[in-house]
Amino acid sequence: MNYEQKVHNDIAAWERQLFKPPGWLERTSKTIGKRINDLIPPKVHNVMTATIKSIVRTALFGAEYTPQRPVQRTFSLEHADQEAQRLFSLYQKIATAEGAGTGAGGIVLNIVDFPALIAIKMKFLFELAHNYGYDTKDFSERVFILKVFQMAFSGPEQRAKLLVSIKCWDMEKEQCFTDSDYSKNMDWETFQKEYRDSIDFRKMLQMVPGIGAVAGAWANYTILEELGEAAMNAYRLRRLSEGQIKQVY
Repeated sequence: MNYEQKVHNDIAAWERQLFKPPGWLERTSKTIGKRINDLIPPKVHNVMTATIKSIVRTALFGAEYTPQRPVQRTFSLEHADQEAQRLFSLYQKIATAEGAGTGAGGIVLNIVDFPALIAIKMKFLFELAHNYGYDTKDFSERVFILKVFQMAFSGPEQRAKLLVSIKCWDMEKEQCFTDSDYSKNMDWETFQKEYRDSIDFRKMLQMVPGIGAVAGAWANYTILEELGEAAMNAYRLRRLSEGQIKQVY
């Protein structure tokens, strides 16, 4: 078996896991999370939506997350995967330490953790794009990063749509323009709700006195794990697809 065939098998296994029916723990955590969210005042939800919108808009239209490292266009897929694992390990450690620190600090620091964790994830995704040979100065690459982020933290229905979009990116990217209309047309409320629902139960444990530090570290560790797996496989899909196109021509 060559390396590309191994990657095909890995991706197929990941997709099966991605659409596996939710287990008891996932169903229970979502039910609890929904009940608690229903008790949270609309003003708090508005603040969360505004926070996500601000950070994502910065990623789409600013230069804050653009890596200093050059775009690695000469890496083989195997080499790119090895470097991706190294990047993932680094950012997972950063997120874990951040979760432990804010989890130990009570509710006030847990509020700080929300935007900090999103920023860590965005930085990781931008670094990963350059690692696989895609320049984040290109607006379409930033939109791709946003879709990967959404796919990692969405419900099954939305996740399926985003996966199709990622698989057909060569066609879809032609519709991406450096235009603020993209931001205006985003459904920010749904975006933040999908994201919030996917991490709620883990982040709520972080606020429990006595276990906050351990729960915060575990929450951020697992959240980065989900993002890393989704992001690496999304870029592997693109590299494999582009390789097949080159073979045809």
